[in-house]
Amino acid sequence: MSSATQPRSRVRRDSILLGLVFLISLPAVTTRVYSSDEIQYFAYLRSLWFDRDLSFENEYQYFYDHGIAQSQGFHETFLERRTEAGRRVNFGTIGCAMLWSPFYAIGDLAARAGGAPTDGFSRPYIAAVAYGSAIYGFLAIVVSVACAEALGLRATGAALAIWLGTPILFYMYVAPPFSHACSAFAVALFVWTWLRVRGSWSVGGAIALGAAGALMAMVREQDVFFLAGPAVDLVWELRGPRVWQRLAAAISGTAAFAVAFLPQAISYLRLNGHLGPSRLVTRKMSWHAPHALQVLFSPEHGFFVWTPLALIAIAGLIGLAVLPPKGGSDGFRSVPGPESVPVASGLSRKFGFESVPVASGFSRKLGFQSVPVASGFSRKLAVCMLLMIALQVYVGGSVESWTVAGAFGQRRFVALTSLLIIGLAAWFTRLPGPRKSIVALAAALAVYWNLALIAEFATGLMDRQRLEPVKNAYDAFVTLPRQAPSLAYRYLFDRGSFYQKTPAP
Repeated sequence: MSSATQPRSRVRRDSILLGLVFLISLPAVTTRVYSSDEIQYFAYLRSLWFDRDLSFENEYQYFYDHGIAQSQGFHETFLERRTEAGRRVNFGTIGCAMLWSPFYAIGDLAARAGGAPTDGFSRPYIAAVAYGSAIYGFLAIVVSVACAEALGLRATGAALAIWLGTPILFYMYVAPPFSHACSAFAVALFVWTWLRVRGSWSVGGAIALGAAGALMAMVREQDVFFLAGPAVDLVWELRGPRVWQRLAAAISGTAAFAVAFLPQAISYLRLNGHLGPSRLVTRKMSWHAPHALQVLFSPEHGFFVWTPLALIAIAGLIGLAVLPPKGGSDGFRSVPGPESVPVASGLSRKFGFESVPVASGFSRKLGFQSVPVASGFSRKLAVCMLLMIALQVYVGGSVESWTVAGAFGQRRFVALTSLLIIGLAAWFTRLPGPRKSIVALAAALAVYWNLALIAEFATGLMDRQRLEPVKNAYDAFVTLPRQAPSLAYRYLFDRGSFYQKTPAP
């Protein structure tokens, strides 16, 4: 087998492995809608599909009358308040409805074939949305692996770790009708498109990138800040003889974003009476980000306390950002096109990435060894990715409800899944054997911590409003191992027992 064929074969084999793992895990998907956030996203789809409008009162009334919408203040917020346009409030967006619609169509066919009520609320419809989210979460993992492999990084182990060791697992299997699994997919697709386009910045590629960015922003509004990474990347390219081509790409991409974003723009106008989110949302934002450090490091709510694996992965991206350039002084070089340079094998061949040895300085202190990597992974690219992460921290630290108390994990950061996989893959690819083992052990502990917190959250062993790290750790390593067999049985055969209200300890 040629050296060029081996990486492609490995990618194919690893994709099949991930697919088998996902298929085996499908019985673990929970098919229900219960929280106000889930109801809002589901209401978009059901109302557009059956009522052909953006009036959500009948959807809200259904969930309230059936005892499903049990969160405090649901009736006051969603069945009493009205927007400036005279409609019931919906803080969600249209993107999830767009992504779920093929699965909802299957649910509609299943309901008609199986004799279930064809009202849009019955079990086939709910199950279709839940499985749809799980599939999009899995696709986020697969696309992220493709992104990392295109950059010369071996990512299957990192992908499994991020899958199991971050909140995306919870929002794929325990609470799939939230928007987060769809968000992870949309961002991964956007990152993949960016990596595919940045080698030439063609007009067609920029149009695809703009459309992917619009989808991303329609799934979750805060994900629009991911646009900053490619935008800065392109600005760095606005020099030299191809500057006019770059400008044409920028204009085309912006226009494509505007056109593709029209469904959400129209929804804003009809629902809120203005072009933008509800003012009930915007008034909760403090744009000087007073909680930026807390959203990361708070012992009770911090992202890195909930998800320590994210800290390891982001450190991997920082290591890539300080890699020395191949010639020159700043390392901010463009990615050569496939017609002009020798290329690395595997997926990176499609992107025109050459192989160059890199490692020294700070990266050497981190333990990165000198190995061939894709030149497309310049310091500029890593800096752009870190900027994307920083902006998500900025937004998360700007919102009044930065704690996301009552939810599992710092769920707003599930969108970072693709970047976390790339960062963790950097450790697994670049470290020599002994140091790689240390990182692998740390990642394994972080994965267990995430799994343990999911179990504690589901069983009422923890206060769902906040973390208590010492108590959580005791239950993770002492209480849960004793209860593991019974918990596994309940989840597989009596899952409803987890949904009964349990007082906080």
